[in-house]
Amino acid sequence: MKEKLREAFAQRQKKYIADPTRIKSAVILPIYWREGQYYILFTKRTEEVTTHKGQISFPGGTYEEEDVTLLNTALREAAEEIDLLADDIEVLGELDDTEALVSNYTISPFVAMIPWPYQFKVDGREIARIIEVPVSSLLDKNKIHNETITVEGQTFKQYSYHYHGDVIWGATARILTQFLDIFSRIAVQ
Repeated sequence: MKEKLREAFAQRQKKYIADPTRIKSAVILPIYWREGQYYILFTKRTEEVTTHKGQISFPGGTYEEEDVTLLNTALREAAEEIDLLADDIEVLGELDDTEALVSNYTISPFVAMIPWPYQFKVDGREIARIIEVPVSSLLDKNKIHNETITVEGQTFKQYSYHYHGDVIWGATARILTQFLDIFSRIAVQ
């Protein structure tokens, strides 16, 4: 699956958002093999952070000039938030840039394989806990909700995923939906 994903990302054209008025950020969508199936790791943000309080997200954050690249941003933030070290992350490719509708962020997502088991350490300041979700559950149509929302006069299709009382929505759900579309097409090959 890892090589199929890498090949699928290499063959697609990433869509960039080049809007200088938006804040650049990057995330890692971590996937791993555990107990006979693939899982995706999410983080639940604390109520103390400035933006996206209590939301479920991927490890990542705001670009800083010393990062030089958005991939470096995602790697740095993953290390800071959950102690997921860059040397343990195998980047497979990129998904399309996504706008956070409730804030002024543009998010560049990177899909990566990570080892399991892994000794994560939640920072407690930005991240409250880690959530591990089997891909099979995310593909279960009974756990996916679809609605249309309007923000600043623009209409968007909004997905949300429900898993054991947690709701994945917003930009994280849009990034996840794109990944799951690619994953499910590869899985049937």
